[in-house]
Amino acid sequence: MGPARPDPHVLVGMETHDDAGVYLLNEDTALVQTVDYFTPIVDDPYEFGAIAAVNALSDVYAMGARPLTALNLAGFPSGTLPPEILGRIMKGGRDVLDDAGVSLIGGHSVDDSEPKMGYALTGVVHPDRIWRNSTARAGDILYLTKPIGAGVMVKAIKDERASAEEMRAVVASMRESNRRAADCLIAAGPPTACTDVTGFGLLGHVYEMAAGASIRLHVEADRVPVLPGALESARRDLFPGGSRNNRHYFGRFVTVEGPVAGERVALFYDAVTSGGLLFTASPQKAEAVEAEFLRAGAPLFRIGMAADGPPGVTVR
Repeated sequence: MGPARPDPHVLVGMETHDDAGVYLLNEDTALVQTVDYFTPIVDDPYEFGAIAAVNALSDVYAMGARPLTALNLAGFPSGTLPPEILGRIMKGGRDVLDDAGVSLIGGHSVDDSEPKMGYALTGVVHPDRIWRNSTARAGDILYLTKPIGAGVMVKAIKDERASAEEMRAVVASMRESNRRAADCLIAAGPPTACTDVTGFGLLGHVYEMAAGASIRLHVEADRVPVLPGALESARRDLFPGGSRNNRHYFGRFVTVEGPVAGERVALFYDAVTSGGLLFTASPQKAEAVEAEFLRAGAPLFRIGMAADGPPGVTVR
């Protein structure tokens, strides 16, 4: 099979591993499309469904777009679990979509050996206002809107090695929509680049931003927020397989300078579900961005900066 035929209407495709595809409809409107689904990461069916919807919506917000419609994707072991559980999963997702003003217009389900839940999302954005993960510039400031560590903490919960307080914190973080953060960025002026932190972990997504823009991104280790219990779980090496794979692949592009604790570096590769927005802003925009997040009461963490240099990441 040869390469796909170029289509001038495709404004964002697969080349830079961005959060969603973007297709030009007319001079004022581009279509934004993404899909995501996964197996249960929490025991409560309602919370699982809600997190699945929040996670899928995040990719639309990371493009600077407004989500419009959703299609549900569900797998369910109908022979072993009662249908009421599927109903609770669906209700959790539907409530999140309703709150976001997104219409659920259909979907597809299959009889599967384990539950799976997710959504295909469609949104719209002006062609001149698309946020990409590959457009950061040297001198930009790097920001993050949520703490990391969800992957290792979900594993700790499954292994019954997390406290009730730690469990509440990770569920609350995954349930927190990125809509408010995206609204802050729209109000303050667009970021120079944006993505969200998910399966590739913080450093994987930072590297994609650096590689796409051919710059060096510097991460200040002590400025990166982490979930309660995450560092201790990292010391216990409670990482899921995806986090280990991230370090194996992305580690070659990362340089660690100075006395950064090993468990903290390991946590930066942690595979995340429903993580925060990761974005860059010019120094001229930084004050306005930080003021808008403060006004909205939205969390924001300045974690590093962009510089000229070989594409990659420096942690210090």
